[in-house]
Amino acid sequence: MLTIVMIVAGTNSLKFRPHRQLFCASFPLLTRRTSLLAAFMRDQAMAYGQIFLTNFNDLGLAEPLLRALEAEGYTTPTPIQAQGIPVAMSGKDILGIAQTGTGKTASFVLPILDRLARNDKRPTPKSTEALILAPTRELVAQIAENIRAYSKHMRVSVTIVVGGVKPGPQIRKLASGSHIIVATPGRLLDHMNNGYVSLSQTSYVVLDEADHMLDLGFIPDIRRIMKQLPKKRQTSLFSATMPTQIKALGRDFQNKPTEVAVATVSRPIERITQSVHLLDHASKRQALTKMLSEKDVERAIVFTRTKRGADRVSQHLQKAGLSATAIHGNKSQGQRVRALASFKSGEITIMVATDIAARGIDIDDVSHVFNFELPEVPEAYVHRIGRTARAGRTGTAISLCDPSEAKLLREIEKLIGSKLHAEKSDSYSPLDAQVPDTPPKSANRNRNGNRNQSAEQVQKAKPRRNARKSKPADLKANESWSPLDGAAKEGKPTFGKKKPRGSAKPDGYMSRNRGGASNRRKGNGQGKNSAPRPAAFA
Repeated sequence: MLTIVMIVAGTNSLKFRPHRQLFCASFPLLTRRTSLLAAFMRDQAMAYGQIFLTNFNDLGLAEPLLRALEAEGYTTPTPIQAQGIPVAMSGKDILGIAQTGTGKTASFVLPILDRLARNDKRPTPKSTEALILAPTRELVAQIAENIRAYSKHMRVSVTIVVGGVKPGPQIRKLASGSHIIVATPGRLLDHMNNGYVSLSQTSYVVLDEADHMLDLGFIPDIRRIMKQLPKKRQTSLFSATMPTQIKALGRDFQNKPTEVAVATVSRPIERITQSVHLLDHASKRQALTKMLSEKDVERAIVFTRTKRGADRVSQHLQKAGLSATAIHGNKSQGQRVRALASFKSGEITIMVATDIAARGIDIDDVSHVFNFELPEVPEAYVHRIGRTARAGRTGTAISLCDPSEAKLLREIEKLIGSKLHAEKSDSYSPLDAQVPDTPPKSANRNRNGNRNQSAEQVQKAKPRRNARKSKPADLKANESWSPLDGAAKEGKPTFGKKKPRGSAKPDGYMSRNRGGASNRRKGNGQGKNSAPRPAAFA
């Protein structure tokens, strides 16, 4: 009985160390029941790591990893690390729910490196011991950079497999074998189909940002990859949200996973000061330029919805004399790498990005995040602002909201559970009114597609010589219709009708998708009293 008390006291006061597997061996008089109690307490320590483990030394990591962490300045694990690392080191599958900026990369990288440090062996050709899948090239590069930093005192070969670059160097490196492959699903599947890499000896698999891979349509590729893996493996799946498809993925490819949930996506980091500026769309660029010129903006990321929008905002800021660049999917891999390097070094202080390209921008000292346009998916708002206030710092997130984004603003506020502080309103509040007083032009048309006119307007209108030739004008007028404008649905769609004679191009469908300059050239049919258009770059 006395021995049992000593174990309990030692566990609580001396900080339990899971790696000491022979803890009970020093007590020869322990009974089997006492050993079972010690094992139970060890499991509890791993299940509630955030209570027992307050230092990386308590995690039982290999000595080379501890030296690397100390050199990087890391001493205290984050909640996701304190909970996830002991579970991963025990060999169990993990279903992790954590938003960006919580330190989840280290929570799955460190256990893999710990196993490699203890089982020092060279990989066989075309094989890999561990596979990490991520949705974007930037995130793959960021994960690989973290692996190299943590394994600086180890001999670990890391291979990056992504698209957008020549496959030759990747093929040559895969041929010699890798300890860890960090890849995007598409390019990895190409190499697998061509016989350049085999996953038959892979013991550890990580799916990072699984919800984003779902958004990008990677799940079918992931399923094909997972089917080529050995059944005996450890699988960790990390996601900021847990939609049905991700749960199904976990059920199909994991074995009784342990769920580790930290800081759900609907609650932004408390260290971020959030606000919204209510203004017209035409005033956004000028307002953004003024805000970015403030002295307290040291390094900022500006988010847009589209690639073209990112380029236009970046060009506008450059003309205003600000140091800005754009990063998105249309940029080549070399351009993206150079842009990120310039942003990290401080040569460029403003990065204009789309949501997809921003995955992988992991820089600790981003002071501000600006939403030039609100995201259409509320959860993306939390991902965006999570690019600031990292590594214990504070940050500022400012959103620019025009009348057409009122619904998006309300959805974001509903998700995060609070109202965003409105800094300024130019005689308009999207919280008070969403539908404009004057309906869009498409709502004021009769059954023939022509505008309803008052008697006074009919008298003043000049007669047309050939009324039959007015059909193309009607087609162009309908091009300005958008479901975001709140237009009524009385107007019949025109792109299904037969093209009138004399019409130059049947582009009523295409020009609506292009928007911008295309609509201005053709005449989009909107008057000064029509409904505000969706947030897009004019």
